[in-house]
Amino acid sequence: MQISVVIPVYQAEDIIPELLRRLELSLLKVTPTYELLLIEDGSTDNSWQVISDKANENNKIKAIKLSRNFGQHYAITAGLDVCRGEWVIVMDCDLQDRPEEIPALYHKAMEGFDIVYAQRINRKDSLVKKIFSKLFYKIYSMLAGIEYDGHVANFGIYNKKVISVLRNMREPMRAFSPMVRWVGFNKAFIHVEHGRRFSGKSTYNLNKVFSLAGDIILAYSDKPLKIIIRIGFMISFVSFLIAVYYLITYFAGRILVPGYVSIILSIWFLGGLIILNLGVIGLYISKIFAGIKNRPLYIIDKSINI
Repeated sequence: MQISVVIPVYQAEDIIPELLRRLELSLLKVTPTYELLLIEDGSTDNSWQVISDKANENNKIKAIKLSRNFGQHYAITAGLDVCRGEWVIVMDCDLQDRPEEIPALYHKAMEGFDIVYAQRINRKDSLVKKIFSKLFYKIYSMLAGIEYDGHVANFGIYNKKVISVLRNMREPMRAFSPMVRWVGFNKAFIHVEHGRRFSGKSTYNLNKVFSLAGDIILAYSDKPLKIIIRIGFMISFVSFLIAVYYLITYFAGRILVPGYVSIILSIWFLGGLIILNLGVIGLYISKIFAGIKNRPLYIIDKSINI
């Protein structure tokens, strides 16, 4: 098997036929030996019925139905665990990752790269979303300790040795792109066109984006703890200087009545900082608690042609 294409599917019943048609046309330009792995992630529409009908008609289409909605990155993991290709392409199902870019990704990989990322140009998003996204990724890169390019997502082609390493990474907080960055290997980028969503609306709302970003920051970086330590050190240093100042002014006889306002503000400020510190530490502990349960990353309900 030369190429495996791993595609998480959620709420995409109207997109799947067009997605498969364009994938088959694009892949035949590269190789006749390929497989398409569609992982249905607990959709509430008829996505599974459409996928299963297509898989029963064509044994190159492999279908997996998860028992519930586990999330995009867990669905990707399910596909990576069963794919058999020398090269693996990971992409979204909404056709914003254009199948027509696959030959370019493959040919770039043949130049000797283990990973080739698709770097999206002319993103088909509103101006407000573009500005917000750029600001978000700047802050996110700082806190996560990972230089993150907002133009690069999951879409790319990966050698089987990269996928083999990813299969052995079983941590409960999954994020495909940061995991790939962590493993290293020889990588390249190519510019690709960013397509418009073929049908429907994106299910990635702000709440999901921030939740995913929080998980990645906690899973791949201890920077929030280091920031808290620095803040604590700075406050301690400033407090020491203030204490020296008031001690001098006290012995100089210039302080007759202690400042009520300064005491109240100090109590509230330091109390809030302590609660913030405990909250961040609590988040790390909660992720440790989730990890030691050692539950399966996903549960397969049904499969076809696997």
